[in-house]
Amino acid sequence: MSFRILIIEDEAEIADFVIRGLREEGFTVEHAADGDAGWQALRSGPWDAVLLDWSLPGMDGLALLRRFRQAGDDTPVLFLTARDAVSDRVRGLENGADDYLCKPFAFTELLARVRVIARRRDAERSMLLSYQDICVDLASHRAERAGTQLRLTAKEEALLILFLRHAGEVLTRTRIYEQIWDDRYDGLSNALEVHVMSLRRELEKHGPRVIHTMRGRGYVFGDRSLHTAQAGV
Repeated sequence: MSFRILIIEDEAEIADFVIRGLREEGFTVEHAADGDAGWQALRSGPWDAVLLDWSLPGMDGLALLRRFRQAGDDTPVLFLTARDAVSDRVRGLENGADDYLCKPFAFTELLARVRVIARRRDAERSMLLSYQDICVDLASHRAERAGTQLRLTAKEEALLILFLRHAGEVLTRTRIYEQIWDDRYDGLSNALEVHVMSLRRELEKHGPRVIHTMRGRGYVFGDRSLHTAQAGV
């Protein structure tokens, strides 16, 4: 997966220097030359990182950053600016910047900071499981569908995590039961069916069915159209 960077910088020489360097390192880079174009570009994301100049024509970088954070976006933002006063660095960080690099800067330092952001984003992604509009943050144990938090028991969350990790696969009742309950499936307990039914109800409050019963086989998680020929309900 490519790492997408947006640079919002009005000085063409600096922008070209940074863009060429980052692209040579394998990053995908787009550019906006003023605050208003920058806001439109931010809205066209998602981005993995934003390199933001403070002094921009139109909306300045600090105002742009405030608006970006107020919109609920937590994409890492690195200020690239000639403002080197401690008070300016503090203002930038307090308003949502993740890092601050003063001009003039060496490209090697910028690259090192971008790579730190990239490593952090990779770590965050490894803690997030998702399928279409359903996701589970493994660090916070927060499950969502269509942006709404799901109310799940511990067993239901464990089931959802298992389904997300094996989307599109037919999972037998025995395999699910032994992984979730850490016990042998005796073929008599209906605990699995009860928890699947409850998980389905919670998911289906916010979207179409994604857990399908496969007659005589188990369950499959995903788009019903892919499993219509085999699905029971």
